[in-house]
Amino acid sequence: MAVLFVHPDRLEIRLTRAEKLMSLRRSDIEVPLDSIRSAVLTEDPWIWVRGIRAPGTAIPLTLAVGSWKFHDGKDFLLIKGTRTSVVIDLDGAEFSRVIVTTRHSLTLLRALRLPPVEAAHATEIAAD
Repeated sequence: MAVLFVHPDRLEIRLTRAEKLMSLRRSDIEVPLDSIRSAVLTEDPWIWVRGIRAPGTAIPLTLAVGSWKFHDGKDFLLIKGTRTSVVIDLDGAEFSRVIVTTRHSLTLLRALRLPPVEAAHATEIAAD
């Protein structure tokens, strides 16, 4: 289960060893907060998936971990099942969109809404 940290200047997604293997990534995901355009909750994360898996692991409607390339860029998915997920649209970052399944989706959205200057410390959020 990945752990999400909302720092004053960035969102950090710390992947487990298994998630790094499935996504064929060596490093964790870091997203500057000022590159986040929008963040929404969704009950069905699969309707937000676009493009083709490259590289990553996928079991339809069960698991999606890794990068998905599409005509205009790439997304990072960390979707498990059909549980509540957060869709984060980005501008000028490594990925165009990050989709993360988490039990603490409302907490994540609240933490992302804070202006970077007001956030005094990192907020830890566990993903599913």
